[in-house]
Amino acid sequence: MAAPDNDESVDRAAVKRHRMLFRAIEKRRHPKLRRSDITVTDEAAVKRATKAAALGNAMEWYDFGIYSYLASTIGQVFFPSGNDTAQLLSSFATFAVAFLVRPLGGMVFGPLGDKVGRKRILSLTMIMMAVGTFAIGLVPSHAVIGLWAPALLIFFRLVQGFSTGGEYGGASTFIAEYAPDKRRGFFGSFLELGTLAGYVGASGLVVVLQSLLSDDQMLAWGWRIPFLIAAPLGFIGLYLRLKLDETPAFQKLEGGQVKASEAAEAVETSAAADLGKIFTRYWRPLLLCLALVAAYNITDYMLLSYMPTYLSDELGYDTNHGLLILLLVMVLQMCLINQVGRLSDRFGRRPLLMTGMLGFLFLSLPSFLLIRQGSVLLIALGLLMMGLSLVTMLGTMSAALPAIFPTHVRYGSLSVAYNLATSVFGGTTPLVITALISAFDSTLMPAYYATAAALVGVVAVLCMRETANKPLAGSPPSVETEAEAEELVQSQSPRPRF
Repeated sequence: MAAPDNDESVDRAAVKRHRMLFRAIEKRRHPKLRRSDITVTDEAAVKRATKAAALGNAMEWYDFGIYSYLASTIGQVFFPSGNDTAQLLSSFATFAVAFLVRPLGGMVFGPLGDKVGRKRILSLTMIMMAVGTFAIGLVPSHAVIGLWAPALLIFFRLVQGFSTGGEYGGASTFIAEYAPDKRRGFFGSFLELGTLAGYVGASGLVVVLQSLLSDDQMLAWGWRIPFLIAAPLGFIGLYLRLKLDETPAFQKLEGGQVKASEAAEAVETSAAADLGKIFTRYWRPLLLCLALVAAYNITDYMLLSYMPTYLSDELGYDTNHGLLILLLVMVLQMCLINQVGRLSDRFGRRPLLMTGMLGFLFLSLPSFLLIRQGSVLLIALGLLMMGLSLVTMLGTMSAALPAIFPTHVRYGSLSVAYNLATSVFGGTTPLVITALISAFDSTLMPAYYATAAALVGVVAVLCMRETANKPLAGSPPSVETEAEAEELVQSQSPRPRF
């Protein structure tokens, strides 16, 4: 971590005896900003960066969404068995396999993003994601090539997972470093708007296909269509990302267009980041990020990925009806998420995150009790209760997480922490819940699992610092106008007394 503040170790008596000396030392340690230290953002560039990052995130969650929503079909195509539960477990195990390599992808792409730039790595991850998803749509079934079918499926899932390891950490870093300090929550919320858009696109497409095609057609070739669509989406995202400049914060590190003066002594000026430094010097923020992401991802994957399977396989509800209800909940979340981002800029990240965690802590069990009743209205109400809790986290997390780490290790540290937590807790959520239901013969196990995750999240939020409306650690302040920059400089100099 950054060098600790030694104020507590200073002899207070010495401070009283030598006030002038200690004031001079304090000024040298925390010098005043000059106008040239402050980044004035270009709103058009911020919007382009936000759009490119959000589209990549939409692509990532579209990929994982279609696999989740077609889990039963994929199980029949690639894992023939007389036991439906065994097929589903095999399918979800393959879903989880991609998450096992996500930390490796984060450890490779994250530090590289801190060294060679955010833009280059985000372009590379976009290409790999599109290729991996498209290739799954071309893999022959088990009936055609036998065991090679699940082997190829697993291989391309590994490609997906490895590339995704560098996606979220880079995309959230990209938006956070482009956005002005006072609107980082608002612009960051578009990243999770991309998440919801990916899920909505995936679930909507699956509903349409299952409505238009027979079960035999879906098994034969219909399931391939959503995967094949990934190629053109990937090219669009790659085009948008290649048109962008590097973030102002990274250019500052590299001595680029964003210049700094001697006054910005607190700003990091080296992009040398490695895993050893991340694990030894930044282990405290790493643990905090792990806890936040674990709690958030368990609830996220349970609601957005696993719920359609839960409704159909565990409760015997019609697959399309369950997807349609979830689709409506996600559309509502999309309508609210940017407003949540604005609220986090106004009231802070911690209050919004705490609201979401407490929502899952106290509402998970009542929600599942409603869902188990089988009524469309009660299922919708149960999903809505959890959906509103989740959207307060979705709209805040992408601005809160990058602010935990300083600029010179932000991409690497966030990628490592996010993907470790996602791998161990997020991607395994459908598999763990399915196994728990089978072991305890209770359809309320998802509620208990979400409640436990939320409890961890509450503790993590209590331990985090408020970062709203403050510069990112290791970066100069970022404002929207020249007038704001001048005002910020002048605010450091008190008016003379007469």
